[in-house]
Amino acid sequence: MAKKQFDKKPVATLNVGGRKLPCRVTMGAMVRFRRATGHEVSNIDTADMEEMVTFVHCCVASACVAEKVDFDMTVEEFADNLEPDALNEFYGGMDAAEPVDSEKKTSSPL
Repeated sequence: MAKKQFDKKPVATLNVGGRKLPCRVTMGAMVRFRRATGHEVSNIDTADMEEMVTFVHCCVASACVAEKVDFDMTVEEFADNLEPDALNEFYGGMDAAEPVDSEKKTSSPL
């Protein structure tokens, strides 16, 4: 009997310092965020840029583990290499079923 394989959500990529890195919200990302900040993702303060970057860092770190992609940036190194447009794309696309079109205007944290 064949084993049932679970379908993963499509892997989005985020351009960080010239590298296309996988990025998606996972349970691992939520655990990482809780450990880093002491509170749940559901309580994220959208006015706190550090929290928002930390969550994206956690999403990239978790997706990289799942996809077996090397990733060893600290949150600070990640932030140094993350352009505001990439952050906006991530948060603008979280509720969208399709990737965010950079030509469309979306509400963004920045």
